[in-house]
Amino acid sequence: MPSARSVHAAVAAGTVLGHLADLLLADPRRGHPVAAFGRAAGAAERRLWRDHRGAGALFTLLCAGGVTAGAAGLGRAARRSPAATAALTAATTWAALGGTSLAREARAVGGALAAGDVAGARRLLPRLCGRDPRELDERGLARAVVESVAENTSDAVVGALVWGALAGVPGSAGFRAVNTLDAMVGHRSPRLLRFGWAAARLDDLAGLPGARLTAALAVLAGPDPAGAWRVLRADARRHPSPNAGPVEAAFAGALGVRLGGPLSYGGRTEHRPVLGAAGRPPEVADIERAVRLSRRVGTLALVVCAGGRLAYGTLRAGRSGLSRLRANGEGTR
Repeated sequence: MPSARSVHAAVAAGTVLGHLADLLLADPRRGHPVAAFGRAAGAAERRLWRDHRGAGALFTLLCAGGVTAGAAGLGRAARRSPAATAALTAATTWAALGGTSLAREARAVGGALAAGDVAGARRLLPRLCGRDPRELDERGLARAVVESVAENTSDAVVGALVWGALAGVPGSAGFRAVNTLDAMVGHRSPRLLRFGWAAARLDDLAGLPGARLTAALAVLAGPDPAGAWRVLRADARRHPSPNAGPVEAAFAGALGVRLGGPLSYGGRTEHRPVLGAAGRPPEVADIERAVRLSRRVGTLALVVCAGGRLAYGTLRAGRSGLSRLRANGEGTR
């Protein structure tokens, strides 16, 4: 069996390779593993749906638990070879990440707005987020894109990296499954209010570490660290989402814009608190600024997560070696 240090090094290397694959390949339009999971989860939802939290909990357990257990089995099988561990980690990381696709869809909406094609931007927005674009003007669309880039930097990039560093292949695969289930059924619509409760709460828990790291890195990597920290401290807790709040507040302060306010989502209108009230309304140019900040945050998160995993493996190897030396010394007395 390979040493624990070599396994940790393989996980770190696979994480870097998976991140590079996302940068180079993005998400294919067809045949993506997450899309296949979504179709399977949709079929399970149709069979298991009941207007009851228990039914939703069973659905979440079967779907997310099945993916996590399957990934754990593959991870155990690959542990005999560092190369296999690195390859499996790279493939899983690539499937779990969505940073390049996020940037691509955000820039597509921004490009349409820059060309004066508001109707085209409205058609493109649903590929990025679930809010209703029909009544949004240019600034409303720009705000929706900036908010979506901020939130999805945590959901589609940093969260997957964090859970991959903490729990390897099962961590990143399980996180992506939970996040996908929340996107499918974690809405407050009448049909899903009870059934989607378990998926939404589990996603809140799974997203906690990634959201905090995303917010911290946005403060460090943004053009206005002091402003980002100020808005993060003042406004993050006012947001109804424990994870979107810190991330959107940090992005608002870093970019000097005002986020939040009323939005239409899933057939209902919500009045979100304003984040960064002293900032200006987002403009079209802020979409590219948000994408660049998202890219910097993702790169820093890769360094933190892959580097942390490698450092942990080195530390454990050092402690094991020291323990063996002490045992051998005591045995020769």
